[in-house]
Amino acid sequence: MANAGGAAFRWVLQLHRDVPRAARFYSEGLDFSVNVCTLRWAELQSGPLKLALMHSPSDITMQKGYSSMLSFTVADMNSTVTKLMSLGAELDGPIKYEIHGKVAALRCLDGHMLGLYEPA
Repeated sequence: MANAGGAAFRWVLQLHRDVPRAARFYSEGLDFSVNVCTLRWAELQSGPLKLALMHSPSDITMQKGYSSMLSFTVADMNSTVTKLMSLGAELDGPIKYEIHGKVAALRCLDGHMLGLYEPA
């Protein structure tokens, strides 16, 4: 629903070499529901957040650089990091233990960044 005279947020789009693998990563790793998934396009949802995944040839997809960063609050940092790493993510530095909670950055499929936060 658009604001009167304004734009309404639709989704975040990420480019991936393997769309079904990326959809599985978000579905199994972070409990996104998969609304649509083909070889070239996927639409996933977590609450009000919609994530679109689109196929991109490997020569266009991000090469280990920073692209969009998605940030999530999680209930259990260690189990979430373990689950995401088993699905292909890599920690981008150590888990940090701050006074307000745990913070981690992961590089997921095709180099996209995920930020995780577990409140203290």
